[in-house]
Amino acid sequence: MLSRVANSIYWLGRYSERAENYARFIDVNFNLMLDLPQDLKEQWEPLIQATGDYPVFVNKYGLDFDRKNVIYFLAFDEDNPNSVLSSVTNARENARIIRENLSKETWEKLNETYLFVKEGKDKKIWKKEDPRAFFERVKSAILLLYGLADSTVARTEGWYFRQLGQFLERADKTSRMLDVKYHILLPSPQEVGSPLDFLHWMALLKSVTAFNTYRRLYGNIDPSSVVEFLVLNKYFPRSVFYCLKAAEECLFKISGSNGQGFSNSAEKAMGELRSRLEYDDVEDVIKSGLHEYLDDLQFKLNQISNHIDTNFFQIKDNFEHQINYQG
Repeated sequence: MLSRVANSIYWLGRYSERAENYARFIDVNFNLMLDLPQDLKEQWEPLIQATGDYPVFVNKYGLDFDRKNVIYFLAFDEDNPNSVLSSVTNARENARIIRENLSKETWEKLNETYLFVKEGKDKKIWKKEDPRAFFERVKSAILLLYGLADSTVARTEGWYFRQLGQFLERADKTSRMLDVKYHILLPSPQEVGSPLDFLHWMALLKSVTAFNTYRRLYGNIDPSSVVEFLVLNKYFPRSVFYCLKAAEECLFKISGSNGQGFSNSAEKAMGELRSRLEYDDVEDVIKSGLHEYLDDLQFKLNQISNHIDTNFFQIKDNFEHQINYQG
């Protein structure tokens, strides 16, 4: 597979997952605002913190974290490279480049989703009293895309590149949402264990579609159990560990590796981080500082992405260029 094709498929996976996550975060946060006591102001700033878009937002809007500003910025602002509209647009552009590698149904659904999000901007969805139906539909459309891919795409190299991008993006966003809850949403120690605290943890679990599964496995909501579930659980498909394990398996398929040791720097970095999470204990994680732990985790995820770029996208492009030039 040409490296530029692999690159487009990889980023198709990342951008699709990013758009779905942003739509999910806005929807869940809106629901949380409806449940908050009337004497508490709405909390939209933490959502900007969680997505990592804080400097871009402040540069454009200052410190005015008004609901309409935040929803517009995260959903429709084309100056925000990670907004739902920007992500869907980028996913569609990458899909257009490698259209012959996609099924007809996948392309049509992605194009339909792009047009729907653009229509949402034209209709000024962010100004509506209740925009949840729009974001529910965005989530459903992208999940349908995943279902179409599962049912219509052959498990070849391209499939694993898309899955690789999807799982790395999901691991990053799960860690960010956990980090913002633990350090920003509830700054007052007096509120720990309060009904408000419960609402925040419930919203966090719902933001990654984990609430019902968590309650079946753990019962009562306990901060350390939530951390263990979202970071270290081996079976929940949105936990950081599960995503890393799945991404590592994709790398092995792409490299043709047998999973013993590593054959490139991307596999090495992925294996080191996966191994660390596999043997970490939640009490040690919290004791050493959860924010520091998650911050280091996000840094290592970015490093893994850079190694993937170096090993599979950049070097091959140069090699292909040399062959074409010599020919």
